[in-house]
Amino acid sequence: MSALLKPLISPRDYLAAERTSVIKHEYHAGKVYAMAGASERHNLIVVNLVALLHGQLRRRTCTVYPSDMRVKVVTEGLYTYPDISVVCGAPQFEDEHRDTLLNPTLIVEVLSPSTENYDRGRKFQSYRSLPSLMEYVLVAQDQAHVEHYIRQPDGRWLLAEYSTLAATVRIDAIGCELTLTDIYEKVELDSSESSGGTQDV
Repeated sequence: MSALLKPLISPRDYLAAERTSVIKHEYHAGKVYAMAGASERHNLIVVNLVALLHGQLRRRTCTVYPSDMRVKVVTEGLYTYPDISVVCGAPQFEDEHRDTLLNPTLIVEVLSPSTENYDRGRKFQSYRSLPSLMEYVLVAQDQAHVEHYIRQPDGRWLLAEYSTLAATVRIDAIGCELTLTDIYEKVELDSSESSGGTQDV
């Protein structure tokens, strides 16, 4: 993503412009960035994940939001659009527009070449400051590979990796299970399968 405006702008001015914009922008510490479009594989994976999560949560007090739901990280001055957000319990919003979520329980990002380092690095660092966030999932779009980060009671994050289509990702914070076969349904992948494991980060 590239900076659109050099002068710093306020969150209020950003939100006013964003709510009338035909494209989405991320905001961080007074700067606005255009968000790149998504590939076919990216879109298919997001659709699969939304369907899987909604199907398991539709009769529970959890809500699945696709990428049009903006998330604010208050401590970082960040407004961003995760590919998928899930909140269990009552959602908290910044204002009466109800388009900026403050308390996601789970965030899922589908990795793209232009954003992969950001999603793993600075963006995840920002997300970790959300007290509500219990789990963070990164999904590759060119091969069967899922990285699943789980917040531990002592504040550490445990990483579990899955790289076989037969594997199942268990998201305990929202009580859901996702098989990689379902995540990658109808998605043409580049690489063959490998094994997975867990580690602390």
